[in-house]
Amino acid sequence: MAEKEQAQSTDAKEIFLAEIDRLRKENEALLAELEKKNSQVEKLHKELKKKDAVIEELQRSVKRQTAPFSKGPPKAHPKRPGRKRGAAYGRKGHRPPPSKIDETYAVPLPSACPGCGGTRLVQERTLPQYQTEIPRKPIARQFNVACGHCADCGCAVHGRHPLQTSNALGSAASQLGPNAQALAVHLNKNAGLSHGKITHLFETVFGIALSRGGSAQIMLRAADRCTSAYCNIMVWVRQSAWVVADETGWKVGGLLHWLHVFVTPWATLYVIRDSRGHDVAEDALGSDYAGHMVHDGWQPYDRFIHASHTQCNAHLLRRCKHLIEQARGRAVAFPRQVKALLLKGLALRDARDAGIYSQRTAERKVVVLEDRLLDLCTLKTHPGNRRLSNFAQRHIPDIFNYIWHPGTDATNYRGEQAIRPAVVNRKVWGGSRTENGAHAEGILKSTLRTAAQLGYDTIHFLAETLSAPLGCEPQLVPKGN
Repeated sequence: MAEKEQAQSTDAKEIFLAEIDRLRKENEALLAELEKKNSQVEKLHKELKKKDAVIEELQRSVKRQTAPFSKGPPKAHPKRPGRKRGAAYGRKGHRPPPSKIDETYAVPLPSACPGCGGTRLVQERTLPQYQTEIPRKPIARQFNVACGHCADCGCAVHGRHPLQTSNALGSAASQLGPNAQALAVHLNKNAGLSHGKITHLFETVFGIALSRGGSAQIMLRAADRCTSAYCNIMVWVRQSAWVVADETGWKVGGLLHWLHVFVTPWATLYVIRDSRGHDVAEDALGSDYAGHMVHDGWQPYDRFIHASHTQCNAHLLRRCKHLIEQARGRAVAFPRQVKALLLKGLALRDARDAGIYSQRTAERKVVVLEDRLLDLCTLKTHPGNRRLSNFAQRHIPDIFNYIWHPGTDATNYRGEQAIRPAVVNRKVWGGSRTENGAHAEGILKSTLRTAAQLGYDTIHFLAETLSAPLGCEPQLVPKGN
């Protein structure tokens, strides 16, 4: 009996040890599997971190104002720089000869041959060469102004020459001429030079002493003389059949303001205010503006209830692209479908403009696109898709409205192009220091860009404005609606 119990105990012990050995091997296999899974998880974490970095960079690039001057890293195998050989060389451009020759110089043969030193040189022909140079010597003018009084009423009177920019005499008698002042304004507002760089350029190129404060005063005086043209621009914008609106941040004295721009076929209006709301657009266009407005999704523009609207399709396409890059799984389907409808609308417009479709056919087809977009705008669980769906549902008539209004744009690119030079200037000096400077900025930018739209020589127009008597400034003339 004892032997039997001992054998059973031995068998149980062996079974127990075998079970422990099996469990140990199973545990080792599980640990190996866990280590393998951990390595996979770590690898996936690294890949996800890289994707998150790419997404973050894309988000930052989308939010950059007038974006990205950078094109990313250089190509591994870029094309060879310079002109191509043969037929791929392209248009062989060259500077044409000047239409008027002011100076002529004779260039004889040298006294000796540069190769052998011989002096028996025979002239065979004479060929012309042309050169266009800039004058660097400033013109110093003196005006002997006759001063007197009226024998009838005793009022003081004085003469004025067409080249004078001011009636100031005495300690303020020495001034810059109209062309010099117009050039300073052009360099600051169009070329983006700071007042310090303008003074440096005047000193080094022309030998004209000018302080930074003097350059700033030129801007204020020029804006004051362009006020009449600015008022006319405001009237033209209000009367325009369509307008493209946009806005961007602007600093005045270090405080956040907003630069608003309103672009029409023949005029561009800039306004700098401390508000981004509807009140600025209402002051610029009037509360009863009944034309066609092209703009982004900024809600205050929707309060122009008498106007028809087109929501910028480029902004919507960027939103779709952003959602496609961020969404996961089934959430990608909605932005892809919206993007496809937007591209179909743009293709429909191009076909209509090319004469493939008539306006009536395009309108019939765009109704189908609007219905499909409305069907897509159902309840969404993804936050980004839900916001896009709600926006599209509210603005279904405005998204393809450029089909219903031939001649209008599908995007607000005109507004962004008008804002871009201001943003470049903002990167140079950060904005305006005072409210007066901000007001002058709006007047001069509006005048210069409108003059360029109408085909004026901006420097010549500014020079004429600065030298005209008060109340007799030249006016910009629009070419028509």
